[in-house]
Amino acid sequence: MTTTFRTAERHGYAVEVSPFVPHRVACATSQYYGITGCGSLFVLDQTKSGVALVGSWAWGDGLFDVTWSEANEHVLVAAGGDGSLQLWDTTNQNAPLRVVKEHAQEVYSVDWTQTRGENLLVSGSWDQTAKVWDQTLSRSLMTLRGHKGVIYSTIWSPHIPGCFASASGDGTLRIWDVNAGACRLAIPAHSAEVLSCDWCKYDQNIVATGSVDCSVCVWDLRNVQQAVNQLQGHTYAIRRVKFCPFRSTVLASCSYDFTV
Repeated sequence: MTTTFRTAERHGYAVEVSPFVPHRVACATSQYYGITGCGSLFVLDQTKSGVALVGSWAWGDGLFDVTWSEANEHVLVAAGGDGSLQLWDTTNQNAPLRVVKEHAQEVYSVDWTQTRGENLLVSGSWDQTAKVWDQTLSRSLMTLRGHKGVIYSTIWSPHIPGCFASASGDGTLRIWDVNAGACRLAIPAHSAEVLSCDWCKYDQNIVATGSVDCSVCVWDLRNVQQAVNQLQGHTYAIRRVKFCPFRSTVLASCSYDFTV
């Protein structure tokens, strides 16, 4: 059964399932395709009768990404077009718990660590930097530079503590070591902008990238001279790639060509 919730006058940019409540999702949205206007954060529950609104919060600029806390079922962080990150609590309908604005341009990606013993966030921005934060968003713990273009995607490794991948408009996929505060690998992944990346849930060495060149590339980090596989089929830029959490050889991609 397919159910629908309409985010009136808001275009969806990201949707994330709660790690605590299987039937709950958060959605980050923006007006006018994120070019101008405001944004809203929605938290929704799938029920037997349809989709129920748990809460919605307006923001003065577009919201481009959202991530759930891995430690508190009520807490989530959204990424804003005004360069901010906002820490929200679904039990508080009034305002975010905290707002930080260290990025100089739009924040396009935010992710919460999933590895045991860590509780960190990473954000990626159009200002070409990635920032690592503690769970309270009190201030950034470090700023990582190296990309020569917009950072569209930042995602923690589900296997390796203190390690995340980033995808950029400079055509590269980079692997970062937070403990060392350094980039460990810079892979010229595509001849065009890379809009998305994701780690395989079953193999710590496998990462996929999706690009404006209409292809998905699968990389083995032990040998990055060429992609393990290049998947063709889309006719326009690939916006997001995601590995299946249940099968190691299955991934999904969605594109601006209106196909999945």
